[in-house]
Amino acid sequence: MIEGGVDLIQLRGKQQSVDELGDLADQLHEITSAASIPLIINDHAEIARNIQVEGLHVGQDDDTVAHARKKAGCELIVGKSTHGLEQAAQAQAEGADYIGFGPIFATPTKPDYAPIGLTGIKRVHHEVALPIFCIGGINLENLEQVIVAGAQRVVIVSGLLKASDIVNYARACKKLLTSNS
Repeated sequence: MIEGGVDLIQLRGKQQSVDELGDLADQLHEITSAASIPLIINDHAEIARNIQVEGLHVGQDDDTVAHARKKAGCELIVGKSTHGLEQAAQAQAEGADYIGFGPIFATPTKPDYAPIGLTGIKRVHHEVALPIFCIGGINLENLEQVIVAGAQRVVIVSGLLKASDIVNYARACKKLLTSNS
């Protein structure tokens, strides 16, 4: 992924224990920091405290942004998942550094959330003054329509991880994003 030009990596492991994730984060952070790529830990502030990663990401049912920062015990970026304009505005008021906005399309990583579609992308960019990462079911095949709908940043999970050539897949996605910005 790094060779393909991704701008950051988030470690998300819903089925792994905190200890397993901590060990993986430690190994992964050596790689990402050597490449000057920020590593964001999903959910677990205690991992961020122990490893001094660059960021932490919380969901709607997790700690508040302020509480996550306090638990991490260090300066770091904190992002929040949002599933609509109201939650996006709330995350901004809460002090988030960025938001995840979606799921745009159906996705196996968020099976309990109905897709919100493309129509709110321009509006959230207009009303929320934070970096916004559109997420959820985005892949190389639908990336252009997400960009046309107003996305400036995206998160690609399954499409990237299932690609037969991750490096070239990441490069193709990055090329689409940069040629449309």
